[in-house]
Amino acid sequence: MAAYRYRLWWSSFSLSLLLLLSLSLLLCCCRSHSDASTKKEKTLAMIKPDGLNYTDDFKRIVNDFGFSILRELTMQLDEDDVKLFYAEHSKRSFFPNLVKYMTSGPVFVMVLEKVNAVADWRALIGPTDARKAKITDPHSIRAMCGLDSQRNCVHGSDSLQSATREISFFFREIVSTGKGKNLPKLESDTSSEVPKGKENGKECLGKIY
Repeated sequence: MAAYRYRLWWSSFSLSLLLLLSLSLLLCCCRSHSDASTKKEKTLAMIKPDGLNYTDDFKRIVNDFGFSILRELTMQLDEDDVKLFYAEHSKRSFFPNLVKYMTSGPVFVMVLEKVNAVADWRALIGPTDARKAKITDPHSIRAMCGLDSQRNCVHGSDSLQSATREISFFFREIVSTGKGKNLPKLESDTSSEVPKGKENGKECLGKIY
């Protein structure tokens, strides 16, 4: 009888211990998932030469959709800059035209931060080919302002790894220190005159929501 009671007690104790361990594991997993889902990301946004006249509109959209602008910079890229930044496309047939397009005027670069920043910015700007964006994502930035897969008005990092590389291209100290918010904002470069609006820019950004 005593042996039976002991086995019964041990079975109950073992079951309770198993349930406790399972609950602890579940709580740890939930906490890790919660931490991961609320961790802020940084991504690079670049307004290309044909969209520069609409910088203020883009910044308004960025703020309205919950992004923080950590750094910003207006600059003129030269051929070497473009070839380095877009090195992965150097063997593609469109590369010479891309270099010509990206050096046709200044660009406006921003480091954006929010939860899920990379995916959210990519969703906001739409597909790479503006012609496709006009069909599948008619309210996206590229649908409103872009012309095709090259002259598509804006750039956004396609992954966290790309974001890190691209941010360091323009703002090395943010990647090395991880303290973008505490760094002084760069003054926009006013040495290059902003080109007048392109034909495709006249009707864009009336309302992108």
